This record gives sequence, structure tokens and C-alpha cells, in this order.
Amino acid sequence: MKLLVYGINFAPELTGIGKYTGEMVAWLAARGHEVRVVTAPPYYPDWAIWPGYRASRYTQETWGGATVLRTPLWVPRKVSGAKRLLHLASFALASVPALFAQWRWKPDVVWVTEPPLFCTPAALIFARLRSAKTWLHIQDYEVDAAFELGLLKGARLRAFVAAVERGLMRRFDRISTISQRMIERASSKGIEDARLISLPNWADVSAIQPLQADSPYRAELGIPSDAVVALYSGNMGAKQGLELLAEIALMLKDQPGLQFVFCGNGAGRAELMKRCEQLANVRFLDLQPVDRLGDLLGLADIHLLPQRADAADLVMPSKLTGMLSSGRPVVAGARVETELGKVASECGIAVPPDDAKAFAAAVLSLASQPELRSELGRHARTFAETRFDRDTVLAQFERDLQACVARMAHRPAT
Repeated sequence: MKLLVYGINFAPELTGIGKYTGEMVAWLAARGHEVRVVTAPPYYPDWAIWPGYRASRYTQETWGGATVLRTPLWVPRKVSGAKRLLHLASFALASVPALFAQWRWKPDVVWVTEPPLFCTPAALIFARLRSAKTWLHIQDYEVDAAFELGLLKGARLRAFVAAVERGLMRRFDRISTISQRMIERASSKGIEDARLISLPNWADVSAIQPLQADSPYRAELGIPSDAVVALYSGNMGAKQGLELLAEIALMLKDQPGLQFVFCGNGAGRAELMKRCEQLANVRFLDLQPVDRLGDLLGLADIHLLPQRADAADLVMPSKLTGMLSSGRPVVAGARVETELGKVASECGIAVPPDDAKAFAAAVLSLASQPELRSELGRHARTFAETRFDRDTVLAQFERDLQACVARMAHRPAT
């Protein structure tokens, strides 16, 4: 099978979308499939092109057994709603030549990740002309999130953009997403159930395991062995509700033996550091290498997963799978009736989004109950092994891809 992966986020060294796409590509290539990737030079999460890459050139490299073509794009220094749209549009336009350069290769499936939805028109046109199947994977409902977060505003604009989104989605042969709630949302946008596929974020449960001794990070950060560590690790961006972390650390600054570690990079990090600069119970770490992810997640006695209330139902955080694999309980900002809330309630504590007092109370409760932490941590590990094992998830995805390719005909797009 020939698979063409098309999207802006492909940086396997990261967490999140880039990591999952990279692991998927390498896994399929190792299984003997031909995989090519059309993507941008890595720039996330600092919104700056990584050293060794150029934003103004087309380049080609080999990674994980796949051919990766990187195209130019514009990266704003300061991100706003309008600049983000221009940024995405720059990649959508600049990537078209690289996409159509695959004409003679003739892929069986063109696979697109949302965000960004900007890439879908060219992908649909190319696939239709080359008689390839089309697959849209929704990691994040960017249109809904943009309006809920206030990045885009206006009822008329929302109605227009939503109509365009529905029209594009209906033209894909398959649409996958990462949770049952997100599948339901796709269905509400008019997508037939027969075209919907569950493709949850996964974890390498063999690489990320509960540590049997102290994480090396404790010694590196000067954290005593008997201290309780509450860890946030991930992107520090708009949807994470980072201001909550500073409020929690401030509320619990006088609790003996409780330390906070905030690890990651992104547009919101500078403000978070400023708000925490007088707090002796907070330590910061830059984004850490992937090969140290197990030790990093094992540093936690409690994982922190804040979510903004206006985005909490729209995303299933990719960082959750690693947290659960580490065998540590999670305190998550999620309503208990949501899918994330149900997982958090089984593997930790779910509190109302944006409620700093409830979040702090949950952290304090777990910090004072080591036996409860151990019990919830065991539940978390079991949940990860049964629901998010990488090989199990990707093997099912491979079968779904092959079934899609095997269909001699499909219902005409409407």
C-alpha cells in the first residue's frame, strides 16, 4: 500500500500531533508499506523554525523509512487569530507543488490531519484526479475550538466557516478521530456512520512504564525523595488553561513536601513563569527528549491536566495516554459526564474546568493519601494497556486502511 501523509505537523521529536504522526509513519513503513510525507519544517511549540531547517525552501529527507518533503511556510513571531490563519494558508499554498509532485508515484490513500483544515481542498482534488482514497484524521476540531476560544468571532462567520467545513468533510472516504465524543460530533456534522473510524491516541506502553525507583529528574531538580511532585508536561498554549497552574501553585505554596514541576514550551510559558517567579514550590523544565519521556512522566506522583472550560469538550488531550501509561493518577479539568471526565474519574480525579479551588483541593487530597495514589495509578496503567497500546491501535488502523483501499467503489460524495 502507498500512503501519502499530508499535514503541517510532522516532528516526531515532539509530543502531540507531530509525535503520533511520526510514530504512525514509522510503524507502517516498518510493516512494508510505502509512505511519503508532505509537511512543513518543524516550528512548534515555540513558533520558530528549528535549527537546521529553513522556512523558505523545499527540502527532502528520509525519516523512519519514509520520504519526507518539507515545504515553505510563514511563521509569525506573535500569534493572533488572523496571523494563525495566514500561517496555515501559507503552508496550504506552498505545499501544493510538493503534493502534486507525487503524481507519478500515485498513492493509494491520501491521509490528512486536522488541524489544519486548510490542506483539505488540495488533498481532495489531487486524490480525485489520481483515483486515490481520502482519509481525514481529526485530532482537534479547530473550527469549533477557534470560535469557542474567541480566536474567531461572529455568528455569520461561524455559520459560513461551519458550512465550508461540513462540505469538505463529506468528500472524504474515511474520517477518523480520537474519542467517542469526537466521533459523535463528526456525525452531527452530517458524516455517515459507515465512514467514521475510531483512531485513539496511543502510547508505547512498553517504553513508558511505572518506575520502580525514583526518577533521575528528582536528583537533577533537587527534589527530595519523599516530596510529592505534581507535574504538568506538554504544550503551553492557548487551550491548556495554564493560568490555572499558577493559581494552584499559589494556593498550595505553604504545603510542606509538595512540589510543582511545569515542563514544556509554547506561547504561554513566559506568562506562566512570570506568575510563578516568587513561588519556591515551582520548577520549570524545557521540552525534554523523547527518549527521556518515561523518566519525566515517572517523576510525577500526580499528573496535572488543566483544560479551559470552553474547549474541554472539543479535545481529548494527546498527553493523557502517556500520563496513564506511567501509572500515576491524573487530576483533570473536565466535567464528569464527558469522555475525558469519565477516564479521569477512573484513573484520578475530575474537577470542573477552570475551577482552581477544586483543582487545588484534589491535588491536596491525593498528596495526602499515598495508598489512594497507588490504587488510582494501577487503574491508570491498566486502562492504558487495554485501551491505548500502540501496536494494538495501529494494527487496527492498518486493517481499516486496507479495507478502505480494497473497496472497488464507494458512495459518491455529496
